[in-house]
Amino acid sequence: MGINILKQKSTLPGLHLSLGYTIFYLSLIVLIPLSMLFIKTSTMGLREFVDVITSPRTLAAYRLSFGASLAAGLVNIIMGFLIAWVLARYSFPGKKIVDALVDFPFALPTAVTGIALTSLYSQNGWVGQYLYKWGIESAYSPLGITIALIFIGLPFVVRTVEPVLQELDAELEDAAASLGANRWQTFIKVLFPNIIPALITGFTLAFARAIGEYGSVIFIAGNMPGKTEIAPLLIMTKLEQYDYAGATAIAVVMLLVSFGLLALTNFVQSVFSKRIGMN
Repeated sequence: MGINILKQKSTLPGLHLSLGYTIFYLSLIVLIPLSMLFIKTSTMGLREFVDVITSPRTLAAYRLSFGASLAAGLVNIIMGFLIAWVLARYSFPGKKIVDALVDFPFALPTAVTGIALTSLYSQNGWVGQYLYKWGIESAYSPLGITIALIFIGLPFVVRTVEPVLQELDAELEDAAASLGANRWQTFIKVLFPNIIPALITGFTLAFARAIGEYGSVIFIAGNMPGKTEIAPLLIMTKLEQYDYAGATAIAVVMLLVSFGLLALTNFVQSVFSKRIGMN
């Protein structure tokens, strides 16, 4: 019986052709370009590679890129969840406009985003002029970089969590209320566990986008080496200096760290999904 199941043909035609095309396309678009990073980096000696990736300037760029991306992702988890909750659970005048504004960072060119945020949060900007009076440097600082990354990462969390909230059965809340649970207990013990995998996915997407963000950051960053210089900008600087091996060395480290963090996030997500399924 098991053999017959294995030999059973798929109801969809062209499986082998589709699978072959998928592998070829992913190899052409993803695997081959990424493998070239390792091939180009291999032209460097081990000592030269270590010197490049451990130089004070490079380490400072890594700390800023990953630290700001992490901070932006955590902020987006909270604010993205609140926005998704409002859009999924309530009806109010102007809801469609608010819903469209969530996708606005997707539509804006990154350079336009950077210029707009810089104009808004600089010392003479509409918001920045008040923040600077309070001693808060909202532009040309790590805070400014984090603000830009929050802006471009917010839609990933909202659009990941919102469908999950819409699909949650309202009967779960009614059942919890009938058993004596208050609203806070219903949210913590019934709703939130079902939302955690979506929150992790949204965080992963926002974090991954933020790590490689360039256009919207360079305008508000200030680009001071060792202080407000992000890793993508350092890569561009080395490319402009025709130091291709050095640029790929920095890129390889970012790739490996990003892959490790994404793998860890997916593992945590799978653990939560299994626990929810068991419950």
